[in-house]
Amino acid sequence: MTVDFYYLPPSPPCRAVMMLAKAVGVHLNLKTVDLLKGEHMTPEFAKMNPQHVIPTIDDNGFVLWESRPIMGYLVSKYAKNDALYPKDPKKKGIVDQKLFFDNGTLYERIMRCYGPILRGKSKEIQKADLEALENAFETLDTFLQDSRFAAGPDMTIADFSLVASVSTAEGFGFDVGRYEYVNTWYNLCKRAMQKFGYEEVNVAGGKILGDVFRANLE
Repeated sequence: MTVDFYYLPPSPPCRAVMMLAKAVGVHLNLKTVDLLKGEHMTPEFAKMNPQHVIPTIDDNGFVLWESRPIMGYLVSKYAKNDALYPKDPKKKGIVDQKLFFDNGTLYERIMRCYGPILRGKSKEIQKADLEALENAFETLDTFLQDSRFAAGPDMTIADFSLVASVSTAEGFGFDVGRYEYVNTWYNLCKRAMQKFGYEEVNVAGGKILGDVFRANLE
């Protein structure tokens, strides 16, 4: 199966979907959308996606955007089983909880902390934003204290989403190693996701963001 995938390589949400697609066995027909050139604002893209965001998929006419719903959809439609996104209401609820934490707290605070520098709008990190991000990592550390993966003993789409965020923060210079349980989980995910393109997709894309960030600091 092949799904059209509108993306930008450095984007953490895009990287999460790309790794998940490899895990499920879905081939993505990659279509780069250059945000700096405004390609997400063209009439053609707007007709498909009125929110102008990436990642976006077009699966034989079915269009969906936002990385977390995309991952859930790909597992539900194409995976051999529901291990990565359980159908059991309780297990699914825990996965969704961690996805919402990533979207609304962790990833949001990462971009609030580092985004202004990444976009060339600032030259320094705001203390309050860094403290808020540290608080988010403390919460994640608590989540992982008694859990091998983000939502239990087995890897799920929540881990793909969270690992893209955590690796992005690390690429900006955040010390992930300060958080014992996050660090243990992070290293576990690195090993588990190697066969899903962790290096060539996640590390490579994160390096692009990190390089831009550091160049804007100088």
